[in-house]
Formats: sequence, C-alpha cells, structure tokens
Amino acid sequence: MKTTLFKKISSNLTAIFFIIIGWLVVAIKLNKPFLPPPQVAFFSFIKLWVKGILAEHFLVSSLRVIISVIIAFLLAVPLGLVLGRNENLDRYISPVIYVLYPLPKIVFLPIIVVLLGLGNSPKVFLITLIIFFQVIVTARDASKGVPFQSVQSMRSLNASTWQIYRHLIWPYCLPKVLTSLRISLGTAVAVLFLAETFASTDGIGYFILDAMERREYGGMYAGIIAMGLLGLLVYGVVDYIEHVYCKWQKL
Repeated sequence: MKTTLFKKISSNLTAIFFIIIGWLVVAIKLNKPFLPPPQVAFFSFIKLWVKGILAEHFLVSSLRVIISVIIAFLLAVPLGLVLGRNENLDRYISPVIYVLYPLPKIVFLPIIVVLLGLGNSPKVFLITLIIFFQVIVTARDASKGVPFQSVQSMRSLNASTWQIYRHLIWPYCLPKVLTSLRISLGTAVAVLFLAETFASTDGIGYFILDAMERREYGGMYAGIIAMGLLGLLVYGVVDYIEHVYCKWQKL
C-alpha cells in the first residue's frame, strides 16, 4: 500500500515538474508581461498567502465547493439508488432528468442570482445543481446494474430492503458514484470560477479577475495556482475515500 502511494505521489510530482518546465520555456519564449515565469507566480502566491489575502479567498471558495458536494451527494445518491431499483418511480422521474441533465447549468446563473441574491447561496446552489445531476444519473444506472442473483441471494437470507441497500447496492455502486463525483468536480471548480466573477466580492475567481483588471499578473497567476490547488485537493480527497472504502476492488 505504501509503495503504491509513494509511486502515485512521485508520478504527480514528476508531472508538476514538467508542467512548470513547460511554463518556464513558454514564458521565456514569449517574454510578455501577461505570462510571467513560474517563480514570479509562486513568489506572489507565497507573499499573498502569508499576508492572508489569498488564504481568505481560498477558504471562501473551498467552503462553497465542500458544502455543494455534501448537499449534492446526500440528495443525489439515495434518490439515484432508489430510482435504479424502483421501475415505477423511475418511469416518472427519469424523463425529467433526461431533459434537465444536458442543459448547461451555468446559463441559469443570472436567474439564480436574481432569486437568491448575492453571497454564497447562488454559487452553492449552482455547483450543487451541476454535481447533483452527474451523480444521480450514475447512481441510478449503477443501481440498475446490480446482479439480480445477488439480490435474490440476500432475500433468501431474509434480508430486509434496508439491509439489501446497505450491504449490497450501496457497496456495489460506490466506486461508480465516486468516479462520477471526481469527474463532476472539475466542472464544478470551473463553474465556481465563473460564478465568482459574476456579481461577487470574494472567492478565488473574484481575486483572479480583480488582479487581471489591475494588470497585476503575478497576483493573477497566484490566484490561478490557488484555484488549481483547490481542484487538486478536492480531487485527492475523493481519491482517498475511494482508496479507503473500495479496497475490495483491488483484491
């Protein structure tokens, strides 16, 4: 286990190293103020973080993503699992999901802001909406795929509906649900950036846009690094949860 974790960390560090080298080469080649070399961006990141300016915006954005993920997960997973096992309910709910799922949720941002006002509520609602549809579709399809023989085996042991969901359907669907969550997080962080640049006064997205408008390119790239770090952290948390709770996949 430790060897696998070490290899993964080494691979990630190697990838980061080559990205930084590529960034440095392009910055030297272009030699433009809007693309400073990586050392300038990292120095700005450290300076702004130590001052607490960037850390404050990072905390605000992190809380928005975390709260959105928790709400979406708690709503989408149970409903998706039930829809996958209940054909009558799925017959009525699935058409609604089919119509709403492909719609780009970001276009509703102005309407959401009008309804919910400024602050955290519209941003959390929008991110929750995006993650919700991604997870519920995956959870429903995964629940439908639970082998019939496995369900019948548990019923032959007089297992209750709750026990079937807890000990069979939930473990069977968890890896697929976490994969969908991992995929949707990238979109969620991108949408967070757009939401924080729209009628907002805090968050990493606002910080990046503000630095760009003031042509403080070091600060702008420091914000981009912070946004990338946020995405990497939430992705890593989901990856860790899968590693801990889905060990049986690797047996």
